[in-house]
Formats: sequence, C-alpha cells, structure tokens
Amino acid sequence: MGVWDGIMQVTKLAQEKKTDPLLWSIQVSSALNSGGVSLPSIELAHRLVSHICFDNHLPMTWKFLEKAMSLRLLPPFLALSLLSSRVLPLRRLHPSAYTLYMDLLSRHAFSLLIHFPNYPSVMSSIHHLLHFSQLYSSLDPHPGVVLVLFLFTLVSQLLEASLSDEGLLQHSPRFLPVDPADIVIDNNDALRRKNTAMAIQIISRFLHHKLTSRILALVQRNMPAHWGPFLHQLQRLAANSTLLRSLKHVTPESLLPLDFNSPTGIKLLCSEWKTTPTLELNAVMADSCAVQSRHDSWSLLWLPIDLILEDAMDGNHVAEASAVEALTGLVKALQAVNGTAWHSAFLGLWIAALRLVQRERDPGEGPVPRLDTCLSMLLSITTLVVANLIEEEEGELIEEAEHSPANQRMDKQALGERHGELVTSLQLLGDYENLLTPPQSVIWGANQAAAKATLFVSGHSGYLEHTNVNDLPTNCSGNLRHLIVEACIARHLLDTSAYFWPGYVSAPFNQLPHSIPNHLPSWSSLMKGSPLTPPLVNVLVATPASSLAEIEKVFEFAIKGSDEEKISAATILCGASLVRGWNVQEHIVFFIIKMLSPPVPPKYSGTESYLISHAPFLNVFLVGISSVDSVQIFSLHGVVPLLAAVLMPICEAFGSSVPNVSWTAVTGEKLTCHAVFSNAFILLLRLWRFDRPPVEHVMGGAATPALGSQLGPEYLLLVRNCMLASYGKSPRDRVRSRRFSKMISFSLEPLFMDSFPKLNIWYRQHQECIASTCNTLAPGGPVSQIVEALLSMMCKKINRSAQSLTPTTSGSSNSSLSSLDDALMKLKVPAWDILEATPFVLDAALTACAHGRLSPRELATGLPSLLMDIFKPFLN
Repeated sequence: MGVWDGIMQVTKLAQEKKTDPLLWSIQVSSALNSGGVSLPSIELAHRLVSHICFDNHLPMTWKFLEKAMSLRLLPPFLALSLLSSRVLPLRRLHPSAYTLYMDLLSRHAFSLLIHFPNYPSVMSSIHHLLHFSQLYSSLDPHPGVVLVLFLFTLVSQLLEASLSDEGLLQHSPRFLPVDPADIVIDNNDALRRKNTAMAIQIISRFLHHKLTSRILALVQRNMPAHWGPFLHQLQRLAANSTLLRSLKHVTPESLLPLDFNSPTGIKLLCSEWKTTPTLELNAVMADSCAVQSRHDSWSLLWLPIDLILEDAMDGNHVAEASAVEALTGLVKALQAVNGTAWHSAFLGLWIAALRLVQRERDPGEGPVPRLDTCLSMLLSITTLVVANLIEEEEGELIEEAEHSPANQRMDKQALGERHGELVTSLQLLGDYENLLTPPQSVIWGANQAAAKATLFVSGHSGYLEHTNVNDLPTNCSGNLRHLIVEACIARHLLDTSAYFWPGYVSAPFNQLPHSIPNHLPSWSSLMKGSPLTPPLVNVLVATPASSLAEIEKVFEFAIKGSDEEKISAATILCGASLVRGWNVQEHIVFFIIKMLSPPVPPKYSGTESYLISHAPFLNVFLVGISSVDSVQIFSLHGVVPLLAAVLMPICEAFGSSVPNVSWTAVTGEKLTCHAVFSNAFILLLRLWRFDRPPVEHVMGGAATPALGSQLGPEYLLLVRNCMLASYGKSPRDRVRSRRFSKMISFSLEPLFMDSFPKLNIWYRQHQECIASTCNTLAPGGPVSQIVEALLSMMCKKINRSAQSLTPTTSGSSNSSLSSLDDALMKLKVPAWDILEATPFVLDAALTACAHGRLSPRELATGLPSLLMDIFKPFLN
C-alpha cells in the first residue's frame, strides 16, 4: 500500500471512529515521515480537500483539515486556494461549507509565515491553481508576487460573492467560478445572510489589518487596471448593502480604511524609510528579488522581520509560542533566500528591532504593552535570537566533531563563524545614529553602559557603582548600541574587548571624581552578604539585576530565608528586574515560575493543600506579574504554557478553600484565600482567549464545534508537556543549557486537566454557557442556596423583593434571605462554588428582564453592583 493510500485509509477510519484530530495528525505525520514526504505537503492538501468536497462534508473531516493546517502538515495558503475554487461556486448549495471556509480564512490568511522549505513550490502551485496567468497576465510565479496576488484574489472573491448574494453584482464575476446551472439552492436563508455578513466582516479585516492592508496598497500602486474595478465594487457594496448597515462593528465608512487616492499609497513603517516612486510587488516579502529603490533598498530585504515584530507586540493576544524561536527560523530563512552574509542578517535584525523601539518612543495611553516590552524585544528577545543562531552553529559543529572518525575536540575559539559576524554587525550598527537615540526612560541606563565602558578602558572598572555618571569629567553619553553590547556580554556572546572598538567610548580619563559615596546600597551589597533590609530591598526593586549570579542570590533567600525575606525576594524579582532586566530576563521568568510552585514539605499530611500556607508569598508574585507588560514578557519568552501549569494548582487549592483564615499582605491589607484565588484565576484567564466562543455549530445537530476546539487550558498543558519532554535532546539545547541556572529544574511529569477537578468542572460549564446549553439548576442544593444569596444581594441593591427572581432559578419562593448580611454570610464558601452559581444568577436576571419583572435600567444598575459585591470579598 502506497503512502497516500495509507493516509487516506487512516483518515477514513478516524472519520468513522471520530478520532481526536490531534491523534489523527500524529498518525498522518508519522506516515508522511516514514514515506519521506517533506512538510508541509502539497499532495496532502490536494487529497484532503478532495476528500472533503463534498462526499465527506462532515464536521470531523473539517476538524482534520484545520488541525493539518495549524500544525503545518500542509500549506495553509494552498488549502485555502483549493477550498476557494471548490466551495465558492457551490456556496448556495453548501452554505455550511462556505461558513467553514471563511472561518479557516480568518484563522490562517493573516499569518504570513514563509519560513518553510518548499515555500517557492507552494506559491508556484497557487499561481497555477488560481490561474493567475489568465487573471493578471502574470507568467512569473515568483513567491513574493504570488503572495500579493493571492491575498488580492481572496478579497476579490469575497467581494464578488457578497455583491452577488445581495443582488448587487452588475456583471459576470471575474474572480468567482460561475455557479453550475442546475444547482439546487439550500433554503437556509438565515445561514446565507449570515455568511454574507461574515464575508463583509472578513473583507473589512483584510483592509484594516496592518500586514494585509499594506500588501493591498501595493496592488493599488502597481496594478491600477485591476485596482480600479475592485475599488468600484467596494464602493458599490458600501453604498448599497443592507446587511452592511446591520453590522455593529463594520460601517460603510470604515470599509475604506486606506487612503486609496494617496500618491504614496502605503504608509511606510518608519521615517527613515525613503518613499520611492515605484515599489515592486515583491518588495513585500524578503525573498523577492530585485527590489527597486533609490535609497535604502537593503533594509527592504528584512521587511518581514518588522512585520513579525509588530505581530508579536499585539497586546490583545498572549502567544503560547516563543518569539525567540519564531524569529530564529525567520532570520535563517531570510539569510538563506537573500544569500547575504550573516553579519548582514544580524544587522537587519538589530535595525528592525530598533525601528520598533523608535515607533514607540512616545507611547500613547492604554492598557497595551508599549515601550518596556519593545525594549525587551530589542535587548532580550533579539539578543536571544542571535544567541540561538550562534549556539545552533556551535551545536552542529560539536556534533560533527563527536561523530568524526578521530572524534576530534574543537576548542571554543574554533567553533563557528557567526561570532565574528556578530561583532561586524554591531560595529556597523554604530553608523545608524538616528535609530540609536535612546527613549527618555532609558537614557540613564544607556549612560551607565557608556560609563562602564569608559571606566573600563580607563582602568577604573571597579568604581562605577559608587560614581554618579553626571560627575564624570568626560562625556559619557550613551545610546542603544551600548545597551545592546551589554546584553550580548551578559550572555557571553561578546567580551569586554568590545569596549575598545573604534568610537565606542569617548576619550578615557585618568582622574576620578573626588567625592565617591562609600555606603550606597546596591546589588553588590547583596552579593557581599548584606541582609535584606528595607532600604536595600527598595533599591533592588527599583534597579534591575545585571547578572544571573545576582538573581540566584535572591532565589536563595526565596527558598531558604525567613518569611519576611521570602516576601522581599518575591518583591525584588517582580520589580525592575522583570520589566527592565534585559540582561537576565529569560532567567527571571523561569525563577518566578519555579517559585510559584513551591515544593511539597516532607511527610506533609494536612487535609488542605500545602499551598495555602504560602498565600502571602504566592500573592506577591501573582500581583507582581499581572501588568500588561509583564504578561507580554512571559509570552515573548514562550513560557506561557509553563506559567499556566503552575497557576492551575494555585487556583485549584485556593478556590476550594473556605475563607475562614486571613493573612496580612505586604500592603498591610487583609488577605484571604478568595483574594489569592482571584489574582491567580484572572491571570490564568488572560493566558488564553477564554471570552472567544467556540466555532458555531454550523453542521446541524453537531454535538461539538465544527472545527478544532478553541485554544484553552487543555492545549496549554499539552504544549507544556511537549516542551519539557523534548527539551535538551538537540545539540543546540545542550549548548544553550550552559546559559541557564543549575538551580532551576521542572518536573517532567505530564499534567492534564483531570489533575485539577474543580478547574475542569468550571471549564466545562464555561464552554456550555458559551454554547447556550447551560444545565437547569436543581432546587434545594448548595449551589441553589448561593444563587439565592446572590439574587438577594442584587435585589437589595435595586430595592426590590428577592421573590421576583428566585423562582426562575431555584423554584422556591419561600427561601429568600431576610437581609443583605445573611446573604453575605452565605458567600463564605469556596470560590469555585460562587463561580458555579454565577451563570444561573445572570440567567435569572436576564429572564426576569425578558418577562418584564425587572427593567433594563434596573438590571444595568443592579448587575454591576452585584458583581462588585461578589468580588469584593475576593479582594479583601
């Protein structure tokens, strides 16, 4: 049996048995690897789409396709091309397939990932499949050009389909295959209208998205013959669509976000990019050849890095994958495709990260990660990408030496050429003075870095901690290159010989300032054995650590110190060292995760979780890492799955505990198990898009969503298990392990949702509530009593009797509580019980509002007050 016959047989069997898509994908991946098929597989895309359309148009097969696209078993863009040519002509016959196609489009069309081996052949397949030679008279299937034409074709197809479905199309469709004459139209008019609305929303997203909008602007500038009809159709849709006017988040005015009449067309990312009269289509991707620019054409080669950095800074999404790994793969691909030296690739990476910082040097207000996270991207993430690339080369050479006949050993100086290329790139970086200007918040740190180099060159390296930079008798004005070099030195990518590069420091000096303070508390005080006094703790909280040894010293206090010292250590690690400790940030996140999971005491036999006794200590971490920038830093370093895995036991333990005891927090406030649970649970929720509903049950009667389940705690645990199981097995991992602390270790035991029964029950209830299938509450039980207490509190807030709401939920009109105090006493229960009751309270309030027993105004007044009363004890 051939490999493809075997794969299709596996697919059909999995389809019959309703096998989990992840298990199916593992079986298919194994078969492809055994058959020597490279991934992503073009043939798998053709076969799987042909299998689905339409003989096997079932929820399970669409789940298989989505999983294969997500795991890159097949090229997502090619799968979308195949589906568009098959689904769109039959969208009236199979409206549910049209819905599923658009859902896949929303998931995968905006992820412009190009770093995979057969990218050119995939784009060539799309070129022939969608007949670009006929549509655009394009005979050159160059990947960069094909990408632009592909996205423009997708939007044009949706636009023509929307106009046709609303009866607004004035001519035969150009991008859509003609509907079969004998088609039998499905009578599900509601679903068809819903599909048209969904298509309009996706069109709007293409026009607003920061990547795709720029690509479409390239079409406007370079293909006016095709852009004119497109713009005319877009304006016709905006002016005449009745469905468009019924949408909440898309308006006729917002459908045209680009300045289509602008002479420049596309807004460049930064001011140092020069506007060019002609910008070729292939300039949008780095593998496009011959970018024609009168000025900085070299920087355009590395444009994809800018785009990926912008994506990584999306504060609305917490990524479970490491930005370091994503950028490492991208830089390798761009260096190979562009055929440049490694110093050029490194320089392109540094410049892209510097541009990111310069775009955010005057950040606006709002709860989104801004300058601190951008600086982390430059000084921590980008530096780690360079470290990865250098260590990868070293690992390969070590492995080659180990397997050579003579088993020759290579010394460190002989390992790899990328070290020298890094030095060259940083020396060339000094010519980009405008990009190196530090933002206001890091001028002091840049000056410190410059002063450190100046003192070292002058032979006074030991005096920096006791010297005010402003008192130095020479100009020690620093810039961002000084900080980059310090970040590289901290990770042993450079040594102090960098201080002697031409132009790196101002002229050295021989005379130190006369007044040097002798007793300023600092990190060196801690390393010399000073106790954690309040003045020293305040300094260490405000000053980022500069070395792993300093972090390990704090960690010793956290595991061996007194209770007060443990609290101080936790406060220090969540301070400046986390947000601005760019030289040690990758260590900080691992130490914090480690300390959020304290070890079980020997022979512990208590009835409640041992974590309860660590409440004040754990709460310092939970509060300290809750800021938007902090969460984004954990995301950039790819440790979100590990963080989620340590938060779940905390939620399980403190959410199951009755708030009978309290502790005094660092701020002096009373701390209860409800407060600790609230901080941990809210932080856990932010690690996945819990508020996103699952894919709608578009297949009638389906018991599960039509596509793979949404990203949730199960998936985070699965990623965590895979991360720990695979780490250390590659040569690069063995080289990289030299950078990390030997004091950090994690249990390799896999974790699953069944390990956290209370969390698992809540998560299932949460999914049911989103799907509007919440079970009916049985009267008289413990949950029913909590519901009554909550309803009583709500009614007291709006000066109404509790009896009007209670029967809709509990079935009992005589069990209402007599006072608000009695209701509050009922809430002295575990937090999980309150969360279990909350959906029934909301359902009861909405039902009462629907039946006229509660006015919308009273609901709007009473519900926020109720929620405040529910969560107030959590926070006290």
